[in-house]
This record gives sequence, structure tokens and C-alpha cells, in this order.
Amino acid sequence: MTTRSDIMRAVTSADTKPERIVRKVAHAIAPGYRLNRRDIPGKPDLAYIGRKLAIFVHGCFWHGHGCKRGARVPKDNRGYWIAKIARNRVRDEKTLATLDREGWKTLVLWECQLKDEVVLRERLSAFLNYPSSARR
Repeated sequence: MTTRSDIMRAVTSADTKPERIVRKVAHAIAPGYRLNRRDIPGKPDLAYIGRKLAIFVHGCFWHGHGCKRGARVPKDNRGYWIAKIARNRVRDEKTLATLDREGWKTLVLWECQLKDEVVLRERLSAFLNYPSSARR
């Protein structure tokens, strides 16, 4: 029988399906990003280093988004999960503040926002300062 810890242990922190969706669209608009750079605070999922642009792809559950999926808390060990997600949110806020102080522009994309590729393309185009019709 699979335990919750086995399930959670299998969750990856990089190269997730939401990240791959964002990378595909970002590559069509503006290739040249770098992935998960440890030398940048918060290790953004995508970073345009020369332009100081950082994109974070957050899972709604793990980062405590206000959507239906993000508001869900496991029934088992509720206290642990509530505290863990709260720590993740505090860490995220500190990371964004640090990047801002260092002159980086940041974009946080939530897992639930990736379903509509047209909207995703528009958001990424605006963030990357490219017209939404660029390089389809």
C-alpha cells in the first residue's frame, strides 16, 4: 500500500508539467532563458539573466494559492501541512523582495492559470515585452 509519504516523496521540484508548459510558450516568444539557476535568489524556474527577468511557476497546493486546489489541505496531519505551506509563502515573499531589491523583474504563474494557452502567451509576452503575436 502506498503511503502519503511515498506519494509526497515522488513529487519533483523541477521539470514539472506546469513548468514544461510555460517553457514551451516562453521559448516560442523569447528563447534564451536559463532553468533553475541556483545563483539567483529563489532559483527561478526560468531566468533571462542579462535582462534580469525571473519567472516562477508555482503549484497551487504547495504555495498556498487562493484557488480551489490551493485552498485544499490534506485531512491527515493538517497542522503540519498548514505550517509547511505558510513557510513556503513566507519564503516566496522574501525571495520576491530580494529579487526586487537586486533589480530583477519577476512573474509568478500559478498552476491553475496555465490551462488557457492564449492567456498564458499574452501574460508572458507582456512580461517579456514582446507583442503577443510575436514568434508563434
